Amino acid sequence: MKTILFILVSFIAFSAFVSGLVMISDPEGVILDMPISLLENTPFHNYMLPGILLTTMVGGVNLIAVFFNMRRHPVRYNWAIAGGFMISGWILLQLLLIHAANWFHFICLGMGVLIILIAYQLKGKWAA
Repeated sequence: MKTILFILVSFIAFSAFVSGLVMISDPEGVILDMPISLLENTPFHNYMLPGILLTTMVGGVNLIAVFFNMRRHPVRYNWAIAGGFMISGWILLQLLLIHAANWFHFICLGMGVLIILIAYQLKGKWAA
């Protein structure tokens, strides 16, 4: 279970960082094939601020979780739970704002929920 948690948190951290950095470097969404029209009903005019938020909030929290998991620090599961909530919240908010979904949204949402459940289990909050 610890290995699965580490893999999931690492994947979310890596994909959030890469996606966020691409959004920052290409705020018009050309590289990721995301038209600006997706942002019509949102407070954003381009992908710069969402990229910054994705990189720092989702990627950053999950990267901290990766770091603490590598060090086997006592707070590693708390950070993993926080990272799971960050990616799950990011995906749910994104789905509400843009009114569009693809398969990767559901994969990431599922991974976020799985991270929360596994970390909660490893914290010893319930017995399997």
